[in-house]
Amino acid sequence: MLRLSCPICGTRDETEFVYGGDASVKRPALSVPDTYLWLEFVFYRDNMRGRHLEYWQHVQGCRQWLVLERDTATHEHGDCRLASETEA
Repeated sequence: MLRLSCPICGTRDETEFVYGGDASVKRPALSVPDTYLWLEFVFYRDNMRGRHLEYWQHVQGCRQWLVLERDTATHEHGDCRLASETEA
């Protein structure tokens, strides 16, 4: 079981959190009419191995969205911060 460190609530079991997807994916601007860009954004994801950024929501705690750095191969995690404090 993962133990995630919420910046507000402290260290908690992963069962209190819900995975929200890859935090490195950038949404196209709403004014972009290119259907292929939107198709890629919504449906295509790389199955990355190693360290990357993920969104998690602390649903059984403060309900905040977090950005967590996690290694998908070892499940070790690093920096965790509020998504609202992260650059868009």
